[in-house]
Amino acid sequence: MFERLLPTRETITQSRLLSWLGPRVHDPLLWHVNRRSVARGVAMGVFFGLMIPIAQIPAAAFASLMLRGNLLIAAISTLVSNPLTYGPIYYFAYRLGAGVIGARTPVDLTAEDVERPIRMIDSLAQAWTWVTGIGQPLLVGMIIMAATGAVIAYWGAQLFWRIKVSSKWRRHRRQRSLRAAARPGTIGGA
Repeated sequence: MFERLLPTRETITQSRLLSWLGPRVHDPLLWHVNRRSVARGVAMGVFFGLMIPIAQIPAAAFASLMLRGNLLIAAISTLVSNPLTYGPIYYFAYRLGAGVIGARTPVDLTAEDVERPIRMIDSLAQAWTWVTGIGQPLLVGMIIMAATGAVIAYWGAQLFWRIKVSSKWRRHRRQRSLRAAARPGTIGGA
């Protein structure tokens, strides 16, 4: 299904940019499109897409190398978060984390207020104030969202794969029985 959209294994393994990985990049599970490797790749991509705001693709690719998930699917799955969704994701993560640890949340807190401290940290004292204030609920919420999202993505990919395979088998059996019924000399044929 996805195979026609992805570059070939040979193209990627012969890339000079990936030569530093050595024999690890030749692991077949990193490139095959099968139920387990795709599910692992989707889970890793969603986890790192929701967990860290920068270097998501390299982190997901590294995890994919270590846990033998589909490398390209992991990289693509990180796009669950993007510049348009960062604000709502961080706002929801902050509210979730604040609810879990029991922190008080300002009523008029917006997504911009959640992102602003990340950009303004320039000293250790400011970093500590941020972590003990807004950072702790945000971090707890991001961990919960990333872990939950990865589990849902893994089992969702597994379920999607099984549904596709079973519908393909049903269609194949139906076509086979129709061909058998249409043959002369059979009970349903002329």
